[in-house]
Amino acid sequence: MEHVVLGLCSYTHDSAAALLVGGRLIGFVEEERLSEQKHTREYPHHAIEWLLKESGLTPSNVDVVAYNFQAARYLAETPGALRLVLSATTRSRALPRAGGFAKVALRTRRRVQALGRLFPRASVSSVLHHRAHQVVAFAASGWDESAVLVADSLGERQTTTIAHCHQAGHPTTRTLQVIYDPASLGYIYGAVTEHLGWRRGDEEGTVMALAALGDPARFRRLFGRAIPMTSSGFALDPAYFPPRVLTSGYPRTSRRFIAETCPERHPDEPLQDVHRDLAAALQERTEQVMLHLARRARVITGSRRLCVGGGVATNCVSIGRIIEAGIFDEVFVPPAPGDAGTAIGAAIAVHADSGSRRPLSGIARACYLGPSYPSAALDLTPWPGLQKALRIEDAEFLADQLVQGMIVGLFQGRMEAGPRALGNRSILASPMETGIAERLNATVKFREQFRPFAPIVLAERAEEFFTLGQEAPYMSMASAVTDNARRHIPAIVHANGTSRLQTVTHSQNPFMHKVLRAFARRTGIPVLINTSLNVKGKPICGTPEMALDCLANSGLDALMLEGWWITK
Repeated sequence: MEHVVLGLCSYTHDSAAALLVGGRLIGFVEEERLSEQKHTREYPHHAIEWLLKESGLTPSNVDVVAYNFQAARYLAETPGALRLVLSATTRSRALPRAGGFAKVALRTRRRVQALGRLFPRASVSSVLHHRAHQVVAFAASGWDESAVLVADSLGERQTTTIAHCHQAGHPTTRTLQVIYDPASLGYIYGAVTEHLGWRRGDEEGTVMALAALGDPARFRRLFGRAIPMTSSGFALDPAYFPPRVLTSGYPRTSRRFIAETCPERHPDEPLQDVHRDLAAALQERTEQVMLHLARRARVITGSRRLCVGGGVATNCVSIGRIIEAGIFDEVFVPPAPGDAGTAIGAAIAVHADSGSRRPLSGIARACYLGPSYPSAALDLTPWPGLQKALRIEDAEFLADQLVQGMIVGLFQGRMEAGPRALGNRSILASPMETGIAERLNATVKFREQFRPFAPIVLAERAEEFFTLGQEAPYMSMASAVTDNARRHIPAIVHANGTSRLQTVTHSQNPFMHKVLRAFARRTGIPVLINTSLNVKGKPICGTPEMALDCLANSGLDALMLEGWWITK
């Protein structure tokens, strides 16, 4: 029997599961795509059920459950937390911080024990959180060697790591530098996101978009003081951002921060210039620190390639800045760089440690890893306002509808891994349609009008519209645009002159490639707007029922669902 490893991200946020059988990735899916609970922390039973069914296995066939945190590592923070009593600024947080880390260590241990009871014939292996990030970022790249930079909010005690990775039968990682909490880019970005009236851990991307509308000069010195750079990375001034306490009720911003910026914004409060400027200064400092860390990674690894993982890797503008700086020959971000992807990383790490000679497969440059519904029975009875037409699996037909100005949902094939829709669970529209961005935000996505829309482009023609200079298959990199793009498709150009593009090759997504070619034959433009098939506050549609709900309850004009053309 082949070695079966179930990788889990569970009980924290963005629950997900991945399954390796004999080193081959059977699949990966985020629980939210099946449960309809965005960023759910619940045990991913829907995801596990699908994986086991897909592989023809039962829970008793699982040899190892790989979990993405190590309980004991939290305890190591207790002495450091107690040292906070030495400073008047941090003294009040010393005991609560020590207690909070100890409590999370105990809670994590109990969770691991609970997993053991769910899979009584399996062992449970806890993987260091940043190692899970490192190995999935590197393995997904398909490279033989690279530097790996991981930046997130918190993994046990680590917030930022630089590693050198090699492919030696299995991915091997050597961590060369660690930055520990409380210095954390993810923590700071979340704190300011919350201060500005959006949900921490969910709407940081909204703050990144807002940043393009502000002037960073207003708060540039404040963030320079709050996040000072060091020779090896960065630090955090507790006078602005008090040390994290892993218990609710402890603010992430200080009274001094509020006094020198603005009061907390209520979500319903109108946006003011001060909010835009605060977002702009936060984003600018994040980019500066990420560039500094990338340069550091280049120096200490000597590598010409860089993989970036962790939640901060979803800051596509920072990734774009690293690429533009020319520090590395190529930069790679995996399709699921956040915590959900550590389910894959934990499974890879356990497989590598098992001594198995079976090489990994199904991971490198793979993003369509979730469920598919090729023969879904289409009963529209619960949606009386919808009607289906003939079965149409034709790129030419879809291109015609887009040229005519329709906004169309596309549900096809296996679901994407990660936070971006990459052509299988997408909403598509023509970027040449007048007022399309405003229409999408107001009637389809139900979100802020300043939010930009990303383009999907034929990889072979990307340089006509974007200056990035490398492929961007997972919509994780912001690129400056050419005059051609500004002139012909301004709808995909954000206020800062960039676009978060996705490049598509025929081998990556044959149907989307055909649609783009068909659209280009009609318009001369090989670019479409591509946004995720969902509305604000809901996860990307993972099932046909979710997609039909999206069509019925939004301004979508039509849905192409596994070849069925469905309209209202």
